[in-house]
Amino acid sequence: MNINTKSFQELSKLELYQILQLRTEVFVVEQDCVYQDMDGKDVKALHVIGSKNNKIIAYTRIFRPGDYMEHASIGRVVVRKSERQGGYGKEIMLASIDAIKDNFKETTIYLSAQTYLQKFYSELGFIAVGETYLEDDIPHILMVKE
Repeated sequence: MNINTKSFQELSKLELYQILQLRTEVFVVEQDCVYQDMDGKDVKALHVIGSKNNKIIAYTRIFRPGDYMEHASIGRVVVRKSERQGGYGKEIMLASIDAIKDNFKETTIYLSAQTYLQKFYSELGFIAVGETYLEDDIPHILMVKE
């Protein structure tokens, strides 16, 4: 998988289309969750894009402190369903952690994790903070890596 990090302005129309298509495919259709994915935050984010054969298969968006959460954060973590056994989730997360360090000079990173993925994020050094909560009717927990 090739990984690139781009600002919103640097995204091509095709990349933006593929990102939104992947996020909708997983978060709206697969998870059967009706919510407003295009939340206005993409413009402030850096987009970490994993592609294979010219198709986006993994993605996250990252934020500098204060643009979304108090600390640097990672969100919209997604891997195409047909590619989930290839280790691409770990690869895109490690690239996202490095991108935060490189671009924002931050080591404290927050994310709002779907609770069923808590073990996955724990293996990357994130620790659960507080109680679970519902976000778009899906159980989540705040996690932090320092």
